[in-house]
Amino acid sequence: MFESLSERLDSAFKQIKGEGRINELNIANTVKDIRRALVDADVNYKIAKEFTDTVKNRALGEKVLTAVSPGQMMVKIVQDELTTLMGGMASGFNDNGNPAVILIAGLQGSGKTTFSGKLANYLKTNKGKSPLLVAADVYRPAAVEQLKVLGEQIQVEVYNEPENRNPSLIAQNAIREAKSKNKNVVIIDTAGRLAVDEAMMQEVEQIRNTVKPQEILFVVDSMTGQDAVNTAKAFNDRLDFSGVVLTKLDGDTRGGAALSIKYTVKKPIKFTSSGEKMDTLDVFYPERMAQRILGMGDITTLVEKAQAQFDEAQAAKLQKKMRKNQFDFQDFLEQLQQIKKMGNIKDLMGMIPGVGKAIKDVDVSNDSFKGIEAIINSMTPFERTNPDMINPSRKARIAKGAGKDLTEVNQFMKQFEQMKQMMKMMNKMPMGRMGFGKR
Repeated sequence: MFESLSERLDSAFKQIKGEGRINELNIANTVKDIRRALVDADVNYKIAKEFTDTVKNRALGEKVLTAVSPGQMMVKIVQDELTTLMGGMASGFNDNGNPAVILIAGLQGSGKTTFSGKLANYLKTNKGKSPLLVAADVYRPAAVEQLKVLGEQIQVEVYNEPENRNPSLIAQNAIREAKSKNKNVVIIDTAGRLAVDEAMMQEVEQIRNTVKPQEILFVVDSMTGQDAVNTAKAFNDRLDFSGVVLTKLDGDTRGGAALSIKYTVKKPIKFTSSGEKMDTLDVFYPERMAQRILGMGDITTLVEKAQAQFDEAQAAKLQKKMRKNQFDFQDFLEQLQQIKKMGNIKDLMGMIPGVGKAIKDVDVSNDSFKGIEAIINSMTPFERTNPDMINPSRKARIAKGAGKDLTEVNQFMKQFEQMKQMMKMMNKMPMGRMGFGKR
């Protein structure tokens, strides 16, 4: 995500890194490269120029502290201005109502239906809500079926009327249904088109006027760059939506949409979405996104994702086993499964400061764990909980069952043993030295 923009900005900062002081010449050269990087990321030239003019004025007005280099100061200024450009702070989401009605709009192919499912899952899992999904796309049968499949995955009811061709009436009936079943959120997935047209606009306007939603979310494919911004403006002029959702952030995203939409339509980005899994929906935090664009990582989001999968009882049990040096293959498998639930592995690693650049050309995916999982799954329950009992004949059987070469099995078991030895050494360290002492 934003890899090309991150590289270009990093290259621009090299102009001023190592300089003893900020002056008009080195600032001008750096700012010119930043502007070029933004334009190449499909940010409108007017926005890019206004942004870099602000950065230049701030930089020339700064007195560089002795503890801060000109390069560090410039990175900080750009980070602040990127944060402001994308909205400054996270925007609230109104899910209060009896029921709260959320209207989802956007072009066909932008990811509306998938996002509707993700939002229902997010509200159910994170907010304790009881959502009802509404299939109001009466033109594309696949959209209704897709929503039903997603509803089954997350165990959320989907309301649809196969014979009704009136989306406004379907939405109205769905709200009545929600009230009768004590559903406190109604999420309406509307029809899209391949391009903005009058018929689509009139239809979604009519739905809005009929159900009077608490939130109108415009879903946009982040890979479409400046085109996404133009489409957002067209929708906002007619719908006056309350927020934007950026989808497909795991794709080849240049950054233009994320950096330009707030400036253009004066509406906040509320959520970002990546992948097809129902738990890959994140609240949009401008400051965190600015940090990631500048290669600083995003430890806060990484910790939040870990906490969402954190099982306190299981963690206590695991810690006890680690202290007794009893960590086994079953424990390892359970930890892998928890990590996978957090999202795309490469994205997670990119949230660690400095790691994103190091792995940008490395193919890292959740499939990387499949070989390890196959090996562990080929073990008997006894072998998983008693690693020391796995002899050469058992290894040969495990390799055959996993479809792996014996050398791969030996290598994995050697790495596992090295990890256990490291845990053993950590357990011998005084608590204070491990960072668990009194504060």
